[in-house]
Amino acid sequence: MDYLRAALFYTGLAVNTLVWSVLILLARPLPFAARERLAKAWCHGVLGMLRLAWGISYRVEGVDNLPHGPAVLMANHESAWETIGLRAAIDRPMNWVLKEELLRIPLYGWALRALEEISIDRNAGRDALRKVEADGVDRLGKGRWVVIFPEGTRSAPGEVTKFGQGGSRLAVAAGAPVVPVAHNAGYYWPNEGWRKRPGTITVRIGAPIDTQEGKAAAVNREVEAWITEQVHDLA
Repeated sequence: MDYLRAALFYTGLAVNTLVWSVLILLARPLPFAARERLAKAWCHGVLGMLRLAWGISYRVEGVDNLPHGPAVLMANHESAWETIGLRAAIDRPMNWVLKEELLRIPLYGWALRALEEISIDRNAGRDALRKVEADGVDRLGKGRWVVIFPEGTRSAPGEVTKFGQGGSRLAVAAGAPVVPVAHNAGYYWPNEGWRKRPGTITVRIGAPIDTQEGKAAAVNREVEAWITEQVHDLA
């Protein structure tokens, strides 16, 4: 049965991604809001297939904590789910900080370019930080949220690894609040293997953290402490 579930889900994922990537590319001349709606539709479609094939749903706590203006969203990273689910679960215009090699994937990567995502070379050191800051300030100035996974790579479910300062540096530079988000998606969509576990993923949104008077290191510590506490609580 698991093999059938996997075949149905990954076939649907491939077809869905192909179709929506083409639609996003065709919509490139349109305003960003139109392209963003298509991206969110793709995410909702994938989550629908995940629910049908594997019995995985999600719930969101703390929606009232979302500010209306642009913010930097920082979340833990333990699964592929949050790269899809957060765009669907949070009703805000978003740009994502992602690894540069994703842009080289035919159609999918081209669609990411059309969505004006922020790509970085993870081996570029301080140059990568400067690019996140410059591009992020630009996107925030356009009224969009910037989503970043400060761990940089996926961690084991229930664990949080050391945070990089790219997200907090960006927030301080732009004077934008940080919205911390914790989840337990890795228990249901593990990083290793193709099998998934039925259940309900919890996405927990924290209160915005003001960065107007703060320093990046202090902001980073506050965000890391909150996310770590919540991830352990959700374990």
